[in-house]
Amino acid sequence: MKTNNVISQIPNQQENQTSSTQEIQKSSSQVKKKIKYNRKLALRFSPTAWAKLLYFRDASDNEVGGFGITEPDDLLFVTEFVTIKQQVTAVSVKFDDQAVGDFFEDQVDLGRKPEQFARVWLHSHPADSPEPSSIDEETFERVFGNCQWAIMFIVAQNNRTYAKLSFNVGPGGQVLIPVEIDYSKDFNSSDRQTWDAEYKKNIKAVSWMTEPDKINETTKAHNDYSNLALPYDFLEEFENMEPQERQFILDELADRPDLWDEESEVMFL
Repeated sequence: MKTNNVISQIPNQQENQTSSTQEIQKSSSQVKKKIKYNRKLALRFSPTAWAKLLYFRDASDNEVGGFGITEPDDLLFVTEFVTIKQQVTAVSVKFDDQAVGDFFEDQVDLGRKPEQFARVWLHSHPADSPEPSSIDEETFERVFGNCQWAIMFIVAQNNRTYAKLSFNVGPGGQVLIPVEIDYSKDFNSSDRQTWDAEYKKNIKAVSWMTEPDKINETTKAHNDYSNLALPYDFLEEFENMEPQERQFILDELADRPDLWDEESEVMFL
């Protein structure tokens, strides 16, 4: 993993860290871990990959997610940002299972190994905080917990970033790492026409809360709510959220008058 010849650094919430050995406390709905901030490692983006990521982030007020593609000899240098079919809301991203399988097959056919295409999970937050939610933490642990190593990266609306490297070999551990744009290698120009087509094909915005009477009968019969963007028992989930995450959702509701009945002032759940 190379970190040389870096030209510019993205501002992020880690700038206030004054020591590479300083421990910060992170919490999720499942675990509480101490994570060290490591300046010796850095997640780097080619200018084109970074531009595409921001382009997708700014295409709507929803989250968007994808995978970082890296070179075999430089696993922390993201040369491409690739999306797959997904349902997105202002607070969640749900990848289509079949699309994940197809993506893996396509990448293997291109001669890439899993560490080049399935270790760097990238997604955006439509607000100004890049801090992972409890859902982000749970998803990262569930999906990438058995990998030798993986990265969860988040970029917020104001370009603040969060990057956590998790490794599960030996005693395991997690470190926060800086995020940088690397101009030292050749990179392609932007391609908005192709990016627009990819966004239209893969990104589907859905309501982050589904009205019970709109759930199809098949779903009701099988008690299967796995296709909802958020858990169906939302009130219980809401109570279990971290205070910052709960406030974020309340702020999102305040900005979404379409969720409310103007006459009765009742929110549609």
